[in-house]
Amino acid sequence: MTNNILQKEKLKITLISPHGFCAGVSRAIDVIEQAINIYHPQNKKIYVRNEIVHNKRVVEYFIKKGITFIKNLSEITDKNSILIFSAHGTPLAVEQDAKNQNLHVIDATCPLVKKVHLEGINQSNQGKDIILVGHSGHPELEGTKGRIPSNSIVYIVTNQEDANSLIVRDKNNLAYITQTTLSLDDTKEIIDILKERFPILTGQNTKNICYATQNRQQAVKKIIPKINMLIIVGSQNSSNSNRLKEIGTNHNIPSYLIDDVKNIPFEDILKIKHLGISAGASAPKDLIEEIIFTIKENTDSILEIFEDTKEDVVFHLPKEIRPKK
Repeated sequence: MTNNILQKEKLKITLISPHGFCAGVSRAIDVIEQAINIYHPQNKKIYVRNEIVHNKRVVEYFIKKGITFIKNLSEITDKNSILIFSAHGTPLAVEQDAKNQNLHVIDATCPLVKKVHLEGINQSNQGKDIILVGHSGHPELEGTKGRIPSNSIVYIVTNQEDANSLIVRDKNNLAYITQTTLSLDDTKEIIDILKERFPILTGQNTKNICYATQNRQQAVKKIIPKINMLIIVGSQNSSNSNRLKEIGTNHNIPSYLIDDVKNIPFEDILKIKHLGISAGASAPKDLIEEIIFTIKENTDSILEIFEDTKEDVVFHLPKEIRPKK
C-alpha cells in the first residue's frame, strides 16, 4: 500500500482513550441484535427509522442481516413488522403515527437524549420558549424539537452568528437545551452570548452534552500538543466524530475523519513523527483495530495507549426485549 522505507524515523502512534462506542450506541446496537434474535425466527421484518447510529459499517452490517432502514413510516409495507427508533430520538408526531398504525415499536433512543427531551418538555410546561442549540438537519435535533409542546416556540441556534442575531418574542421567558454531541468549547461560547443577550435565560452550561462526548473531546485536547497529525475514526455524518476532528483543525494540525482503510492518508503520515488516533462514539471496535493494524503494517511504527478516563456507564435494554435471566 505504501513504502515505509520513505520514512526518516520511526513513527509514534498514540491511540487516545476513551474512544469508540459509548453506552448509548452499544445499547442501540444491542436492541437490534436482540430484536433479530426474537423476531426473525417469527419471520417478522424489522425496520429502523433513520440510521440506528451514524456509522457506515454498522449500518451495512445490519443491512446484511436483513434490517431495512427507512426515513418515513410510509415505507413500511408489512404492518405486522417491528419498528425500531434510532439512538438519536424521534419526534412525538412520528411516535403517535406509529401507534395509530398499530406498529410494534421498540425505542432505542439514547437515555441521555431522552433526558434532554424531558428537560425541554419541563421548561415548556413552565411556559418558556426554548432555544435549542444544535446542528440544523441532524436527526437528534429533529427528534428533540419534535418533543417540545406546541405552546412553546423553539428557536434553533447553530453557531455564534445565530446567537448574536436571534430574535425572540419574550426575552424574559426563555430556556435553552443542547444537542448531546456538540463541541464543548463552541457550545460554551454560544451559551455565553445567549446569556449576555438574555440575562434571565435558564439552563446550565454543557449540562446536556453527554459524558462520552465530553470524555473523548477532553482526551484529544490533552494529547493534541504532543502530536503532528490527528486521525478520527468515524463516518462523515457523525456529529461527535466531526467535533473531534475540529479539535485538531482548530490547533492547526492536519486532521482526518475516515471510516475505511482505503482513506488512510499514508502520504501525509510518512512526513510526521507522531500520529494521534481517536474514534467517535459510533465507531465499532473492529474498524478502529483494522485502521491501526493497516497503518502499522505499512509504516515503521510503535503503538502506545493514552487513557484519560475510564468509562463504566451501562444502559439497560428496553424491557420488552431484555434477555430473561
